[in-house]
Amino acid sequence: MQPFCPLRGHPNSGKFMLSEEQLIEKCIQKDRKAQKLLFDRYSGFLLGVSMRYARNVPEAEDILQDAMVKIYQHMEDYSHRGSFTGWMKTVVVNTAINHYHREKKHAWHLDIEEVNETDVEGNLPENCAFTREELLGVIRSLPAGYRLIFNLYAIEGYKHREIAEMLGIDINTSKSQYSRARGWIRARLEKLARVARRTDNK
Repeated sequence: MQPFCPLRGHPNSGKFMLSEEQLIEKCIQKDRKAQKLLFDRYSGFLLGVSMRYARNVPEAEDILQDAMVKIYQHMEDYSHRGSFTGWMKTVVVNTAINHYHREKKHAWHLDIEEVNETDVEGNLPENCAFTREELLGVIRSLPAGYRLIFNLYAIEGYKHREIAEMLGIDINTSKSQYSRARGWIRARLEKLARVARRTDNK
């Protein structure tokens, strides 16, 4: 039986209550209602993870779609050590990395505007608050290589050595890409702050 692909829809809602352990066991047995229930229960959280790695919503949905198929196919690999959501999140992150490699053939030779961090190293105004959507939008505006490394280091908590091994790059490349990503983000947050101040002063 083919894994259930929830983003493509399903006529049955699968609205029945199962514990996490029961849900995992039924998904291992390829129960399609359980697969649908798993998607309904966790897709919001997992889409949020994939959104950090994607340029837009359709790309994030593609990443999630691929990740959910892998989750269904490899459910037996979950060792029950650590949280189930943590295991699924790792699948999504690894899928995002694979997607990046597939789509970006020259990731480490991006012809983009270099950011001089010394120009933006001052702290942002304390009274300037950004919404979650604004912060996510700035992260998604990062060039693909910067975005990937920023997420892996700053959000997922991987060390530069681990990132270098995961991506097949030099550790100094990971460090420099992360440094430039921080500068990129800070510059754009400062720009948002200036716009907000001008709006408030009108």
